[in-house]
Amino acid sequence: MITLNRPDKLNALNIALVGELDACIQELRGRADVRAVILTGAGRAFAAGADVAEIAALNPAEAQAFATRGQRVFRQFETSPKPTIAAVNGFALGGGCELAMSCHVRVASDAAKFGQPEVKLGLVPGYGGTQRLPRLVGRGRALQLMLTGEAIDAAEAFRIGLVNKVVPAAELLASARALAQEMLKQGPLAIAACIEAVDIGLDRGLESGSAAEARLFGALVGTDDMKEGTAALFAKRAPTFTGR
Repeated sequence: MITLNRPDKLNALNIALVGELDACIQELRGRADVRAVILTGAGRAFAAGADVAEIAALNPAEAQAFATRGQRVFRQFETSPKPTIAAVNGFALGGGCELAMSCHVRVASDAAKFGQPEVKLGLVPGYGGTQRLPRLVGRGRALQLMLTGEAIDAAEAFRIGLVNKVVPAAELLASARALAQEMLKQGPLAIAACIEAVDIGLDRGLESGSAAEARLFGALVGTDDMKEGTAALFAKRAPTFTGR
């Protein structure tokens, strides 16, 4: 599990914290003993945006580089072959909302708040919010949220499809872990293939996505995991997948 740990700053995403996130997700993606990643925040925020004081000190070229680096780091969560789950415990605003959206699944505390308030600072979301939010909730609702800068509660976030599940605050991490455990029962190669196919389709369109799906389906048929899954089904037992 990754915990954003700047509670005194509501886990604002400064350059140092983004660098630590980069190192963490790279390590976890490469570890054979890790099959899923849960991301949450310490204290009463998931992440309440980027560090405004730090941004204000940047010139335009530096700000573009700042955004590009954050996008690259967040993309590692999105493209991870291992499921990434955001356990949103409180404020997820600006960069925090963008970070949650980069995860494959979002579980929210009933106390969570979501929003892209960058327009209130005369800015545009810089960590992928303009791209991921409309993909999750539709163009009109996404633009309403971005153009007004309004924050919404967890119930509304669930209603519009921004989060997958809302639970009481005390149950948040247990719920995220239970969801991860359900995923871990499945074949890891199949999990990675589902993520890859969905990403390709969303990024390149239906035709490319369908071609990727067929390619991955064919490749998986030849794996030990597929043989084990089929044998377990016929034997009416739980499969034991090895990732081969």
